[in-house]
Amino acid sequence: MAKVSILGGGSWGIALAVLLHKNGHQVTIWSALEDEITMLSENHEHKMLPGVKLSEDMIFTTDDKQAVEGKDLLVMAVASSYTRSTARRFGNLVSEGQKIVNVAKGIEENTLLTLSEILEEEIPQADVAVLSGPSHAEEVGRGLPTTIVVGAKSKATAEYIQNLFMSEVFRVYISPDILGMELGGALKNVVALAAGIADGLGYGDNTKAALITRGITEIARLGTAMGGKFETFCGLTGIGDLIVTCASMHSRNRRAGILIGQGYSCEEAMREVKMVVEGVHSAKAAMQLAEKYGVQLPIIEQVNAVLFEGKSADTAVKDLMLRDRKIEISDEWS
Repeated sequence: MAKVSILGGGSWGIALAVLLHKNGHQVTIWSALEDEITMLSENHEHKMLPGVKLSEDMIFTTDDKQAVEGKDLLVMAVASSYTRSTARRFGNLVSEGQKIVNVAKGIEENTLLTLSEILEEEIPQADVAVLSGPSHAEEVGRGLPTTIVVGAKSKATAEYIQNLFMSEVFRVYISPDILGMELGGALKNVVALAAGIADGLGYGDNTKAALITRGITEIARLGTAMGGKFETFCGLTGIGDLIVTCASMHSRNRRAGILIGQGYSCEEAMREVKMVVEGVHSAKAAMQLAEKYGVQLPIIEQVNAVLFEGKSADTAVKDLMLRDRKIEISDEWS
């Protein structure tokens, strides 16, 4: 049995808490929000995961020391925009070599750092890992079969976390390509916004298939330019995560995109979804990275134009369709 703390009381952290508890581990759930901890401790259920019950022997706290000290693993489950502030809050409490696995997805807009890079900057003494893949909280909380990947700098750390999470309904692979995993997880949210916008405009399966296929091409183009492995973008944290996020109504990014396609502004869509829409935060960062590494991201570019420049969604789709003629495979004809 391991002692595990979930840092963040949102739906994804709660789903993982349920999984880890069923695996026989001692689970503590921390949140900076007093109301959230009160809800969890009194109802033993998160309002966003109705019917997913939290065990009576879980610990719920807002106390920083209680959350961190003596724990075998810290699960960083706050939204990406709060990763730095939360890491800074806990920095002096984390012991040398203490393991932290980040489970959020995003890129910091101002620094263009991935979330694991933020953790390493704020908590340099920690052993930082990443858990990512096609995994909606609503399904993991209900125990539906899910497959995911743990990335870490050392194989020993990856295998340790793999063993904690692995179960008959939660299959865990390991990978050394932390950068590729994180880029896939962050950038797929931007493409999912595009897929949702297409749905909101009333387009069909042909359109979505095109966005998914060309979307993973863009993600891999930027990711490999930055040093990620091409195989990663063909795997669970690349095309796998992209498919589930573009296709499911569990996806907050797709839901926000649908509303934008129906005429909502970006701000109105985020208010309606009532959850953090990570793709909005990653979209600008993606374009800055594209400029830095000299790669073209036409889908992500159009998403930025719709989100931040007032471009109409239908015009953005037409501009994508009418781009200059391209070759899909670059090999020469014989």
